[in-house]
Amino acid sequence: MPNHEKIMIVTGATSGIGLITARELAASGARVVLVGRSLPRLEAAVAHITQHSPDARLDTIHADLSSQAEVIAVANTIKQRYDHIDVLINNAGAYFTQQHFSVDGIEMTWALNHMAPFILTSNLLDLLRASAPSRIITVASAAHQGAIIDFDDVEGTKRFNGWKAYGQSKLANIMFTYELAHRLQDSDVTANTLHPGFVATSFAQNNGGWFASVFAVMQRLIAISPEQGAATSVYLAQDQSVVGTTGRYFEKCKPVPSSKVSYDVTSQRRLWHLSQQMMK
Repeated sequence: MPNHEKIMIVTGATSGIGLITARELAASGARVVLVGRSLPRLEAAVAHITQHSPDARLDTIHADLSSQAEVIAVANTIKQRYDHIDVLINNAGAYFTQQHFSVDGIEMTWALNHMAPFILTSNLLDLLRASAPSRIITVASAAHQGAIIDFDDVEGTKRFNGWKAYGQSKLANIMFTYELAHRLQDSDVTANTLHPGFVATSFAQNNGGWFASVFAVMQRLIAISPEQGAATSVYLAQDQSVVGTTGRYFEKCKPVPSSKVSYDVTSQRRLWHLSQQMMK
């Protein structure tokens, strides 16, 4: 299919690597659907992208993906608007130093970083299958290294630690992708995940205080650019060399091993069932 006929969805598309990913995909000629929780930032993202690509074909969907009802509304809007999807990029995510809860009463890190892509992808699977060959890409992180899924307390209700919660959610992204790839074996839909790198964006600045200040200094000293951080997402969305590649974890546009625990099939399936139970 030529690029101008392709439809690509990017969540968290108003800043950071999500914005650059959307910009680069739009520059290739694809119709790009930007999903974001702030209307002004969606408008700013559209202005930014069209400044780079005046002929960019962009649509927007306004939603707070920490709300399960809004995630389902996004899926329904996509199914009503489009007769096919070529690429779904689950990019939205955040890090919280303090415990917060979503409108559904779920710890915010888990709600936004794991449940949102799980629910959005699940609700779009029929359309993705009908659109095959199609691709599902979920942005994870090297922060999953050393993490485990605490099945007895995934929301950290007994004792919350922001970094532990974040690492667990990124491990969940990877395990979800591996199980999803297994479930899609009978189709021409691929599912891959990636580590974008330590990127200089506004990530984690939502926390404010000393942590945000220290994190910002670290970014200035050692972080890569958003363009570098978005490169693997763009590669997985477009490159012909990954046609048929599925169930892999990528870094710097190359497949690399994820953590040992991420490959535990029993835990992958347990996570899938737990996620289904947590859908409101």
